Amino acid sequence: MSSSRRGFLRDIVAAAARGVSPEQAPAPPPLLTEDEMERYSRQLLLPEWSETAQLALRDASVLVIGAGGLGSPVAMSLAGAGVGRLGIADEDLVEVSNLHRQHLHTIHELGVAKAESAAGRLRAINPEVIVEAYPVRVAPENAVALVETQDLVVDCSDSFATRYAVNAACCLAGVPLVEAGVVGWSGLVMTIRPGLSACYRCAFPAAPADAPSCAEAGILGPAAGVIGSLQAIEALKLLTGTAEPLTDAFLQLDLATLDVLRVTVRRRPDCRDCGAV
Repeated sequence: MSSSRRGFLRDIVAAAARGVSPEQAPAPPPLLTEDEMERYSRQLLLPEWSETAQLALRDASVLVIGAGGLGSPVAMSLAGAGVGRLGIADEDLVEVSNLHRQHLHTIHELGVAKAESAAGRLRAINPEVIVEAYPVRVAPENAVALVETQDLVVDCSDSFATRYAVNAACCLAGVPLVEAGVVGWSGLVMTIRPGLSACYRCAFPAAPADAPSCAEAGILGPAAGVIGSLQAIEALKLLTGTAEPLTDAFLQLDLATLDVLRVTVRRRPDCRDCGAV
């Protein structure tokens, strides 16, 4: 307990001894520091937000898988919002072709591990956030160990193999997950509460055989920014409870036409990832 809280409790006891009514007792000191109140003042003005919501972010541990086109807006938004601990997992190195959409990195980080480059940028955005870099590929062999200590996982990877490995690990560990994918002008977002809502494998039992990668089909930088920002919003909903997240459905967006499709999904009793959760 902080000294300010102990002092507040001493004042309450002293006031009671003097016969002071609860209405006249001193108000509790704020749980956020003055610096935190100033840094997060604009989101604290939101009627849905509160000091409690901000404290929930400060106490949260989030793993962002992928520090690329999706991971950049996700990690920057979560660090800016005040998530207390951020893990960044990515085995790749920064390349010139990344820079048009992966705004965590600059030309000065070419050849640097993306996880390390991202961690440096995030610490500069918000020094109060503890940032941990994991320059590894997330796979079935290490996924559970990486996710089981987290309060939330945001999967910004660009391979179906990784998405299924992360989904299975989160279902096993009971850790909420925000999934997304983007290619060309379009993308999708899905939020998962293991054991309570449909998981990624419930919605997509198998990976499509002919899905092109960004390296094959291309990608518009702002498309990744839009989808990643939606992931960050879903993450903040889950962490703070300030709004209802998108569960038992996924959102499909065509950013060339601005068409948005919400597709309802349900848990599959025979799902090998969440069926037994």
